[in-house]
Amino acid sequence: MMMRTIVSALFVGACAVAVVLALVPLAFVLFFVVSQGVQSLNADFFLHNPRPVGEAGGGMANAIVGTLMLTGLAAAMAVPIGILSGVYLSEFRGTRFSSAVRFAADTLNGVPSIVIGVFAYAAVVLPLGHFSTLAGGFALGVMMIPIIARTTEELLLLVPHALREGALALGATRARAVFTVIVPAALPGIITGVVLALARIAGETAPLLFTSFNNAFFSTSLTQPISSITVQVFTYAISPYEDWHRQAWAGALVLVTIVLICSMAARLAAARVARIRGQL
Repeated sequence: MMMRTIVSALFVGACAVAVVLALVPLAFVLFFVVSQGVQSLNADFFLHNPRPVGEAGGGMANAIVGTLMLTGLAAAMAVPIGILSGVYLSEFRGTRFSSAVRFAADTLNGVPSIVIGVFAYAAVVLPLGHFSTLAGGFALGVMMIPIIARTTEELLLLVPHALREGALALGATRARAVFTVIVPAALPGIITGVVLALARIAGETAPLLFTSFNNAFFSTSLTQPISSITVQVFTYAISPYEDWHRQAWAGALVLVTIVLICSMAARLAAARVARIRGQL
């Protein structure tokens, strides 16, 4: 009995140590980003564009707007395709085609982002003849699709089969049962999966270097190059200018904040959807 207690205590202690070791890198990253980035955060950072070399100040207003546009385009492309793909994978799980789609999604999910950037460059940039916001959104959307598809599939498979049988027994067609019963039941998890995919692409730099590239000026055109926080941080971080280094830390802090806000919003939205469904 004493030995079992000792083994149990050792196991709990090992788990606690593992948790601490997992949190320490995150804590250090957040500490350095916040401590370094907060020094350069001011109104100019959010309201002004970058200034030429040698001029102090400036900001990343164009990069912030560009990041929101790129992620919005990527979501508009990837969310419907990813969710519908996940529905197909769960509904036709045993077919050869679904197995091929699942394998392709898993493979695409593991492809380095720079390879996806090269693909988007060949598929969009070369035919257009120049970098563009559309090309950047396309590259990020391609990265989002497999994440959303596989997440949606796994969540739909967790929905109790009795819900499907009940809908079919009441005379609903297969499509109606899926989109009015099965998908709504898994909606909180699907929302979380979509936001996780957004968080994944929000920090990507390599695909954007091949597609949307960069723009020192404010732009909302879909057919012109556009700035983004990640590319701007990369450009500033490798520069020899101390002021640009401070701007890079501030950009990193803004990016981390955006990801945290999206994650919290997704959790709140998922909890609200679940609560509303529980009241019905």
